[in-house]
Amino acid sequence: MPFSQTQKPLYEVKANLFKGLAHPFRIRLLELLAGAPELTVAELQRETGLEASHLSQHLSVLRRHRLVESDRRASHVYYRLSDPRVADLLSAARELLLGILSADGDLLEGAQSLPALPASATRS
Repeated sequence: MPFSQTQKPLYEVKANLFKGLAHPFRIRLLELLAGAPELTVAELQRETGLEASHLSQHLSVLRRHRLVESDRRASHVYYRLSDPRVADLLSAARELLLGILSADGDLLEGAQSLPALPASATRS
């Protein structure tokens, strides 16, 4: 069944959301931001080891897809998740990943050694 004219833009917005998530460093940046109210660019750079230009590009993509917000205070730029449900999405993706990898012991072991995600604010 083809998309209706009103459905197509909604699917495009959803696809763009996943494009924003489509890089390992962007996932890691979001995980770091899920674990703190906000982080400076310097803190994100220290945690990821990315060069400033590469970090800036990834943060730009995350801003463009409305996954993060930023503001400048004095000489620092602070980033935070745009919505706490981004952390929920990351948690759901990790759970799905662990389920998919359960058949492959080596990959599952590697996935289970990923840094812990913070507890979701919207889940009980």
